[in-house]
Amino acid sequence: MKKPIKILAVAVLVVSVSLFVLSIAAKSSGIYINTTPSLPLGFYRIVDEPIQKGAHVAFCPPQTDLFDDALARGYIGRGNCPGGYSLLLKRVVAVAGDTALIDQAGIVVNGKYLPNSAQLTVDAEGYSLPQYRLQAVLEDSECLLLSDLNPQSFDARYFGFIARDQIKQVVRPIFTWGR
Repeated sequence: MKKPIKILAVAVLVVSVSLFVLSIAAKSSGIYINTTPSLPLGFYRIVDEPIQKGAHVAFCPPQTDLFDDALARGYIGRGNCPGGYSLLLKRVVAVAGDTALIDQAGIVVNGKYLPNSAQLTVDAEGYSLPQYRLQAVLEDSECLLLSDLNPQSFDARYFGFIARDQIKQVVRPIFTWGR
């Protein structure tokens, strides 16, 4: 009985180490492995393209109390961004010149309601979520970033716009699965 358990333990160890090495190799070659529900699961490649509406981007959140709470609650991971935050991947839904409205019903850009953008009042653990409000025309230095797939994502509906200089890369999906 002990041999199958040892074989299983060794197999799990080998797979874990292999995935770790693969993730380091992917990152050093400009590949992100997305395991969050904000975008489809899979592999994304850094591309030299402009930040524009519809693009997927990787950004460092601003170092604020809001993002400190998000890190403590597990909405975002630990990483190399200021504040110890991880890079986040989202889709750009509004850029300079776009009119954006954020309220509990969701996000409206240029008069069009964005699906899956309604704010929740509490998270799965019962913690209150920020109830961000915005009605503005975005300036050149601002972008609105959202997960249009995940109605529970921590994104613009809770923190508003992000400064363009916080966006580190534009990424393109190269192989995804799921949604």
